[in-house]
Amino acid sequence: MEEDPSRCQDAAKLAAGEGLGAEVQLDDVVGTHPEYNEEEEEQKYFRRKRLGVVKNVLAASLAATLTYGVYLGLLQMQLILHYDETYREVKYSNMELEDIDRKVLMGINVTPVAALLYTPVLIRFFGTKWTMFLAVGIYALFVSSNYWERYFTLVPSAVAIGVAIVPLWASVGHYITRMAQKYYEYANYKEEHVQEQRQAPRGACSTYVVIFQTIFYACFHLSFVCAQMPMLFFLNNYLYQLNHTLYGVKHCGTLSHGTLPGFNKTVLHSLPRSVNLIIVESVLMAAAFLAMLVVLLLCGSAYRPTEEIDLRSIGWGNIFQLPFKHMRDYRLRHLLPFFIYSGFEVLFVCTGFSLVRRGVGIGVAAGGRRGRVPLSLSSLQNYGVCALGLEKLAYLLMAYGFSASACSSLALCTLRLRRQCPLLAGAFVHAAILVTLFCWAPEPRHVVQAPLLYSIAVLWGMGSALNKTGISILLGMLYEDKERQDFVFTIYHWWQALAIFTVYLWSGLPMKAKLSIMLLALGLAAGSYLWMERKLAQRVAYRLPRIPRPRHKMKGYRYLEDDDSDETASEGEGASRRHQDDDEEEEEEEGDHRHPAKADGGDELPKDERERMG
Repeated sequence: MEEDPSRCQDAAKLAAGEGLGAEVQLDDVVGTHPEYNEEEEEQKYFRRKRLGVVKNVLAASLAATLTYGVYLGLLQMQLILHYDETYREVKYSNMELEDIDRKVLMGINVTPVAALLYTPVLIRFFGTKWTMFLAVGIYALFVSSNYWERYFTLVPSAVAIGVAIVPLWASVGHYITRMAQKYYEYANYKEEHVQEQRQAPRGACSTYVVIFQTIFYACFHLSFVCAQMPMLFFLNNYLYQLNHTLYGVKHCGTLSHGTLPGFNKTVLHSLPRSVNLIIVESVLMAAAFLAMLVVLLLCGSAYRPTEEIDLRSIGWGNIFQLPFKHMRDYRLRHLLPFFIYSGFEVLFVCTGFSLVRRGVGIGVAAGGRRGRVPLSLSSLQNYGVCALGLEKLAYLLMAYGFSASACSSLALCTLRLRRQCPLLAGAFVHAAILVTLFCWAPEPRHVVQAPLLYSIAVLWGMGSALNKTGISILLGMLYEDKERQDFVFTIYHWWQALAIFTVYLWSGLPMKAKLSIMLLALGLAAGSYLWMERKLAQRVAYRLPRIPRPRHKMKGYRYLEDDDSDETASEGEGASRRHQDDDEEEEEEEGDHRHPAKADGGDELPKDERERMG
């Protein structure tokens, strides 16, 4: 029986219609939406990326503020309690608590001297974010060790704090600077050098470096305010008034020698209950744990995974050597006096407490950007506490903290004025205060002098804010290469550690000698910095050590260069090529040592200098 041709044609048309309908439905599902705007979606994507960078900066600032507020507040409270003779005899009669406190402060102040040897390796091995998390966790460990105050809990945790201080601040400084660079990349995603992942033009990220460092320091300096909460709401209820604690004090200020002679050995009129101490420490522990969670959950990675692989694949020996090699750069050498002075200056207002018990200094390790001020007699004790009493210590430190936080915003003037302005303005303010302190000796127990003392604390906070913010901004501007920033910030904070270790040793000097050293260091720092700027204006070539190529075996499309292809060379050819590259690198490095000012492949020269010499 023959089929009807018309019926076959109808069936064919029906099948073709069904196929066309399926294609239309498929296009509706996977095709481009008629209202889709690719450029608008791209803008939304990079807007979310920029907001994520801002979130990272705020999270890192909050974590640093909580961490140091908890650390300083706990240490200040515990050392004041341990100073009181009655408290020691009743609660720790046979523990030799003085010796434990002395070793705790020694561990905090002496251990960071060796930090230059391991900090770059830690940052490259763990990554910037995880180094921050590890360091914040060590601070939380120190807080937890105060639940059971024994030698085997306090001293090891203090040594761990000393080990973590330089890695924490080097990673934080590097992290904030890197966030500024990422924000620039997301804000200028259409630029050719951003799309090709090449280095940005010189000075392109400076605006974001200034803004983000200012935000960080405005938040971080509030840690000095947070640190006074345990003393303000808890410890002040147990302190004697100034007529008792300062009864035997005869001289203050510039007339004092070493620690404050005559300070009473009992400062507590009643002993706090152990339950209340545990409650305070639990609140501080919760804040430290919150700081860990902020870093873990809210802080994003500073680099892509492939970039982190490249950073650590240059060889651990090179990572160990590069901080030392970077100090050949005259820009860093000229900034070393400022690094040292920044380690000195915070101690004058921010050393919380420093007293004498049988000739042994007991002090609070407080700190600014470096994070700690060593055990030393400061102007706060010799001037503020001597005149107003120990019960006003918290208010003086809060005045300093609020002032430093607010005045950090003055660093934004770098956006309109020359970059020298913040550092030189801060140096001028500090110089004027140091001269005033050198010539002034307040009267003991004379509360009428309170306005002048609070004014000094506020002005010193202004100078400290300009100093700390200015140095970090300057380093972010001078060293824009992301492969170098961890080395540079490690050098900065290591020299601060050396300065603070020096101050740890000078507690017995007269106040006039300390003020003279401060003035000398400040004058040398300002002069050296101006000399550096003059050499840069004259286009004097500076040396930067060459960063070796990553030595891992490159695989995957992310690592293919323009002249590569899918066809791999033979094993022998690949090995000979690698040996040839290594020989070229060794020749370039040897040329650096022989002719540092003329090397092309080794030490980097300023762009204008290369053009002039080429």
